[in-house]
Amino acid sequence: MNLFIQDAYAQAAPAGGGGAGMLELLPLLILFVVFYMFLIRPQMKRQKEHRQMVEGLAKGDEVVTNGGIAGRIIDLSEHFLSVEIAKGVEVKVQKQAVATVLPKGTLKSS
Repeated sequence: MNLFIQDAYAQAAPAGGGGAGMLELLPLLILFVVFYMFLIRPQMKRQKEHRQMVEGLAKGDEVVTNGGIAGRIIDLSEHFLSVEIAKGVEVKVQKQAVATVLPKGTLKSS
């Protein structure tokens, strides 16, 4: 009856297959280590530096926001700060929106 199809017989299981399972996980572990070293760790370091910078803001500091607005801090609260961008012009921004703190005297008073 089986002229065109051969019978399939069960094969014996290979002996000692425990070591092969660990070898299959090795590329996945290497990939995780590479992602951690080149993506996750540097991002966590940048977040920590930004958090320290925001906590260290003080009245009179010259800052640049994420939107590119440069000015001098004239008032601080818990979550917001007031930045004077020109004489008599003041904007209120979130503390987290500060991108960098400029060295003193960078912005010239007019």
